[in-house]
Amino acid sequence: MSEQIIHVTDAARDKAVWFRNRDPDAEELGLWLEVTGAQDGEYTYNMYLDRMSKVDDEAAVQHHGELPVVIPGGSIDALRGATLDRRGDLETGGIFITNPNKPAPSSPAVGVDLPDQASLEGELAEQIQQLLESHINPQIAQHGGRADLAGVEEQEGKVYLQLSGGCQGCGMAQVTLKQGIEQSMREALPQVTEIVDVTDHASGTNPYYSSSKK
Repeated sequence: MSEQIIHVTDAARDKAVWFRNRDPDAEELGLWLEVTGAQDGEYTYNMYLDRMSKVDDEAAVQHHGELPVVIPGGSIDALRGATLDRRGDLETGGIFITNPNKPAPSSPAVGVDLPDQASLEGELAEQIQQLLESHINPQIAQHGGRADLAGVEEQEGKVYLQLSGGCQGCGMAQVTLKQGIEQSMREALPQVTEIVDVTDHASGTNPYYSSSKK
């Protein structure tokens, strides 16, 4: 299917191409965008690079210059008319989604099969670790990514995560973290009020920074 589903600005395309070209198999990769569920009256998303050989007959494929954009069949209606744009400059900026469509109030979240909180043991940090290892990381590992716990402010409910693998260094990581991982974690652990990404996506070999550093 080659129907135009979403609008991709030149700035967003350039960011995705810039990141894709760091992969030795760049020519085989496209930008995939899918709806993963719903939270607070908005859709949640996953955006990642994956091989074009995985595209099936139900997916929509758009070509923006040298960048193919793939929307799986199950996400087409929810993304119709949406826009991908970029905030910030090419290297440190991130891609974001503006979508005029809203989920129905009864739309169920999809993707991660979350545990009941009663099945998670220990303090909040231990429960978060169990949730990451048993449910969230297996899901994002399908796209080469991983999220690790960097710290918890238990009284405030604030959680600090570090992204690595396919998520690290990617301007699209904010979409994955804020609209995917955060949704899953807050549904399983209601006392979590905020998730902070402490990965420095502009850095090279040592992207992590501690909140204590200035």
